[in-house]
Amino acid sequence: MSFDRHLAEIARDFPEWTIWRSDAGRWWATRHRPLSPSQRATGCAMTVDADEPDGLRRQLRDQERRAAAANP
Repeated sequence: MSFDRHLAEIARDFPEWTIWRSDAGRWWATRHRPLSPSQRATGCAMTVDADEPDGLRRQLRDQERRAAAANP
């Protein structure tokens, strides 16, 4: 799959995040909104990164689980 397609699909699946790929080839995502104190306490991060698109998806799913646990 092409870089652009990966980028578009991840952005579609995780609309609360801005997704990009660095010049060094790493995949990054940063939240659109600041974290609450309870989200920080559950290990949520403002920005996550991975070596490849699937790794970024795993990071984002984990972050969404953490955020949901902070806001039951």
